[in-house]
Amino acid sequence: MCAGARTAACGPASSRSRPAGAPSPVPAAAASPSRAGGDQAVRARSRRVQLSTNERHVPVMLRRCLDLLAPALGEPGATVVDCTLGLGGHSEAMLSEFPDVRLIGLDRDPAALELAGERLARFGDRATLVHAVYDELPEVLGRLGVPRVRGVLFDLGVSSMQLDEAERGFAYSRDAPLDMRMDQSRGVSAAEVLNTYPPGELVRILRAYGEEKQARRIVSAIVREREKEPFTGSARLVELIREALPQAAKRTGGNPAKRTFQALRIEVNGELAVLERALPAAVAALEVGGRIAVLSYHSLEDRLVKQVLAAGATSTAPPGLPVVPERYQPRLRLLTRGAELPTEEEVAENRRAAPARLRGAERIREEP
Repeated sequence: MCAGARTAACGPASSRSRPAGAPSPVPAAAASPSRAGGDQAVRARSRRVQLSTNERHVPVMLRRCLDLLAPALGEPGATVVDCTLGLGGHSEAMLSEFPDVRLIGLDRDPAALELAGERLARFGDRATLVHAVYDELPEVLGRLGVPRVRGVLFDLGVSSMQLDEAERGFAYSRDAPLDMRMDQSRGVSAAEVLNTYPPGELVRILRAYGEEKQARRIVSAIVREREKEPFTGSARLVELIREALPQAAKRTGGNPAKRTFQALRIEVNGELAVLERALPAAVAALEVGGRIAVLSYHSLEDRLVKQVLAAGATSTAPPGLPVVPERYQPRLRLLTRGAELPTEEEVAENRRAAPARLRGAERIREEP
């Protein structure tokens, strides 16, 4: 799984979670958090996790993603954008399988750019990595002088590196600082959200982004406890959630903290707001014949992906027209029947693939 859009209200964190200033493209061989707004701590941390994380990192539904994009990426001089570079597993496979393709990789996490840059360095100037959030795709392409691309890949959610580094605070299975920022150089942390947001806003976040039915009960406990002592670590939050939930709610759906952690992560990184802007921009960037593939990991992401792709694949003609004019014809052709799931074999080998949902589409027509 790789790192990780604007619903009507995304909360105060979304605008502050974006990299400041214009995106900064560099060849993969030169990618480093020092040029991307990071610091020596980011570089040192990425070095510590490099070997263990890269060895464990298995790109989700890799073969199927490559097959979906292959008809577009086989064209001479094709450019593909990996909007969620992460550790570079999907990007490495695309560069290897399609020897003429040029890759543009985006990520908001300086540590991920550091590791992916080293992984992709052997491809030289075929790979250009950019410190940017994926809704900045139009600006990135403009700065690079790339008007259209042949392929776009999104692998949403949290990267393996972010999950495996305890200090990032994404995992509820171990005690860690409540951070959850994909770019730790800016934005508000999950602890700040918990300690400063009004109760009503916290309830909205847990309901909208975590689909948590017990949101009000959990928030009441959070507000009561933060008055005694501000939240700093994940273990205290997990224990509070366990105590706040009724027994029936704790018997279903896995760890009872997972929905709250998902909601906090989405809020901290403005994920749904960013995705809502990024998907139409990605479709608009495709040439005719270009393809998009999107991996999502929860129903909120998948719903947005489904809506955008289905809208592009639907005629906009008024009902009752005997002949549909060209300007009303669909712009996209769906490549997947609904959302495709990973195979049982893949899930057995990589448990993080279990919630994955893959959708794809091909651009078949220009805008009217």
